[in-house]
Amino acid sequence: MAELQPEGTAGDQKYAAVVAAGAETLVGLDFDGTLSPIVEDPAAARIHEDAASVLIALASRVKALAIVTGRPAGQVVELGGLAAIADALAEMGKELYVFGQYGNERWSGSDRVVVGPPPPEGLATFESALPEVLSAHGAQGAYIEEKGLAVGVHTRRFPDPDGLAERLLAPLTSLAAEHGLMIEPGKQVIEVRAPGMHKGRAISTLVDEVSPGAILFGGDDLGDIEAFEAIKAWGKTTGSPTLLVYSHAGPDRGPLADLADVEVDGPEGVLGLLRELTRDAAAV
Repeated sequence: MAELQPEGTAGDQKYAAVVAAGAETLVGLDFDGTLSPIVEDPAAARIHEDAASVLIALASRVKALAIVTGRPAGQVVELGGLAAIADALAEMGKELYVFGQYGNERWSGSDRVVVGPPPPEGLATFESALPEVLSAHGAQGAYIEEKGLAVGVHTRRFPDPDGLAERLLAPLTSLAAEHGLMIEPGKQVIEVRAPGMHKGRAISTLVDEVSPGAILFGGDDLGDIEAFEAIKAWGKTTGSPTLLVYSHAGPDRGPLADLADVEVDGPEGVLGLLRELTRDAAAV
């Protein structure tokens, strides 16, 4: 387990507390960059090949599992093969929760229906104005990901994807505001969506429904900040164990590093940590 602090300090202590909580623990995970490697074409993303077996084994030792993602809920269920995982969890009396579009949509292993609001007002007119703004900033041909409730502008296909994303941030923020929308910047992507919902609120909903005694959450990007902050606040208020896991891949360390308790090497590292948690919880 890769630590942000020297071995034996806060990261290890928080991990041990979550292990001790065992069957009362809620495990929440982002999808892209956490369970699925980041790929150039978002439609080609697939869950790590070992994820299903790891999550199913883990479910027997914790209270509930949840995927909390910016992707549409139905899309991540398909890309992640989550229906089959939900079937396996149901056999042991456990639930799989999926919160998509930062919490605007949800799906569960028991309901198997995506529930969510209609597209936000202003999204269609934003999309109509988007090509002109992209062209003015040398981003014509950017991959536009339609998410139903949101639009993602990806820069991964350009020679300087990070620099282009940085240059697009201000004009897309301005255009989004004109249409009553907000932006969610990420790794070589800028997502435009309705305000008022984020992963922190999805976590609050899960806490109300699951009543966990501990929470472990893993994420990799800016969209996970609110989840990390909500879990930190919940832990302080309740005195319950929490463990925030930063799935880090690539040369640059993002802002989640300062909030996390543990840092691991991408989806492979996340699954390694979950395997360790399963083994250690079984030994308690």
